[in-house]
Amino acid sequence: MKKMRFIVFTGLFLLSMNVLAQDSNFHIYLCFGQSNMEGQGKIEEQDKIVDNRFQVMQSLDCSTPKRTKGKWYTAIPPLCQCESGLSPTDYFGRTMVKHLPDSIKVGVINVAIGGCDIRLFDKDQYHNYDRTHKERWFTSKIANYNGNPYLHLINLAKLAQKDGVIKGILLHQGETNTGDSLWPKYVNKIYNDMLVELSLNSNDVPLLAGEVFSGNNNCCSEMNEIINKLPEVITTAHIISSQGCPGMDNAHFNSEGYRTLGIRYATQMLSLMGYQNIPDKK
Repeated sequence: MKKMRFIVFTGLFLLSMNVLAQDSNFHIYLCFGQSNMEGQGKIEEQDKIVDNRFQVMQSLDCSTPKRTKGKWYTAIPPLCQCESGLSPTDYFGRTMVKHLPDSIKVGVINVAIGGCDIRLFDKDQYHNYDRTHKERWFTSKIANYNGNPYLHLINLAKLAQKDGVIKGILLHQGETNTGDSLWPKYVNKIYNDMLVELSLNSNDVPLLAGEVFSGNNNCCSEMNEIINKLPEVITTAHIISSQGCPGMDNAHFNSEGYRTLGIRYATQMLSLMGYQNIPDKK
């Protein structure tokens, strides 16, 4: 009996230590998708000036910039892979800390694969979608995530939960799934799997999903009609418009486009938190 009481006491003590270590003022956002979430925009001098209240958990070991997987750094781009560019996450985080109280920090974790089908992030189907492109650049990116980008993101998220609280999930994906009416269903499964594995409640952790590039000569804007159906399947999903966000080619935004899109993600999240009248442009 004494041994049992000791085990229970020890468990409660360790649990309380974990809660105490977690900073409720450190708001964490999980980001995933394909090439636009990776970030293809040119990183300019203005993008290198970052408030240290905006942090990124490094998702891969990199020599340039020199960063270690699983560690927090001031969120100077690139925020996804070692050689990725400016992405929506950059100005999402900057806008969040700009309008939140000084006591709050914001952290992002970005795991994305250019050219991927959304089902590469389905924990039960990912192995069927890791060879949709035969090119080495595609397979090597997946290999960098230990062959399973979803699990890689979940493991980083669990590590991050020791430091702060997950407040939302950002998605930018759809170009590869253009025309697939089942896309909202695929996203719903992935979102729910994330919530279960991370012990999160959908009412506390909304899903923000961005439209694909919709400018002139675009490849995939017809997908936006499908993306906009997502809230019919996920009641806590919110769609981020890409209208007016300029591009660099027929699929990707340019730096200005990423800045605007990132601010729009933040504007939506801040609105859900009760902050109103936030400009949606830099």
